[in-house]
Amino acid sequence: MGFYNDHIEPALVSCACGMKAITRERAKIVPFAKGVVLEIGFGSGHNAPHYDQQAITHLYALEPSAAWRKKALKRIGNLTVPLEWLDLPGEEIPLSDASVDTVLVTYALCTIPGVEAALEGMRRVLKPGGKLVFLEHGLAPDAGVAKWQGRVNGVWGKLAGGCRLNRDPVALIRAAGFDIEKLDQHYAPGAPKIAGFMTGGVAAR
Repeated sequence: MGFYNDHIEPALVSCACGMKAITRERAKIVPFAKGVVLEIGFGSGHNAPHYDQQAITHLYALEPSAAWRKKALKRIGNLTVPLEWLDLPGEEIPLSDASVDTVLVTYALCTIPGVEAALEGMRRVLKPGGKLVFLEHGLAPDAGVAKWQGRVNGVWGKLAGGCRLNRDPVALIRAAGFDIEKLDQHYAPGAPKIAGFMTGGVAAR
């Protein structure tokens, strides 16, 4: 993958994902995860401190990057629930149909190349009545901000592991067949507007 991909990129993205503004958003969404949980794009483990561990029976952490899994080790030490690593990309979820209660995805739909296939897989592994808990940044509602997102999207993606600034997570989730039950959209205070329009919520299978 190269020095940048293995060392520089994980450090930069992990730092951005650990901003106070982003941490506040995680704290509001992650506790909705219950039962058997599959987290897509576990990354460096920024969600781990926000889980309601008494509500979780098993945690599958899907993360294809060895560099990211290594960085996550310092954040998962306080987890008391069983954690099982899945070393595959989001488009290749290696779990049986209807096998998890919650799929949690945070700041990953912007990056997964085959995002439609990944969402199809998330829906497949959810039990009837299971929930997709999501938190993403994406396409801003303001024309001026959206214009700048389009302008810098290519360079941003090269520096940030393929992240797209202008994907519409709500449209993607609905197109995958989910029914959105809870939705909150706003600019995160303290985050740059081109990457700060947040979409969080809960969707039913």
